[in-house]
Amino acid sequence: MRLVVLYDLPVVSRVHKKAYVRFHKFLLRDGYDMVQYSVYARICNGQDAINKHVARLKANLPNDGCVRCMQVTEKQFADILVLVGEKKKKENQKYANQLTFF
Repeated sequence: MRLVVLYDLPVVSRVHKKAYVRFHKFLLRDGYDMVQYSVYARICNGQDAINKHVARLKANLPNDGCVRCMQVTEKQFADILVLVGEKKKKENQKYANQLTFF
């Protein structure tokens, strides 16, 4: 199961840029991988892990902008069509199976 975070944050002022950088760094520290700009995903092992990471996400939200998250299964994530470009190694279902121990 993956938690996908999509965001659009303003970077007009210095305060906005600082909030953007802080949120971006939070996502990386919390184990999210960049799918593309402003779209991050992380592997979660069950609904409890999803709930935990959504709570962490809510605790680190910036004040302005738009942040959305959704949970998808590995099959749904693997079936994403890439219309331009290529999938990254971490997007393969085989990679997720290697990280899942339970």
